[in-house]
Amino acid sequence: MTPTPLTRAWLILLLLSGASALIAALVAQSFAPAALGAVILFLAWMKSRVILSWYLGLRQAPAWRAGFNWVLALYCLILLGLYLIPALGS
Repeated sequence: MTPTPLTRAWLILLLLSGASALIAALVAQSFAPAALGAVILFLAWMKSRVILSWYLGLRQAPAWRAGFNWVLALYCLILLGLYLIPALGS
């Protein structure tokens, strides 16, 4: 029995959330918080792409999906910059 596309998307979201939780546990143990924060932000970006593509159906509208991906990427880069500013000052 093959899983449906929505089931696969849900499994991907589950794996990405588990990876985020594991990485957050490493941050609590003082493993390079700036780098690990960037990885967590990247995983959040991947989760948002899965949600937009599969749950909101943007995989059927490639132009809209590309637009949302660009906006999300820009937003994540701004968030990453804001997150890293304190690390650059010290």
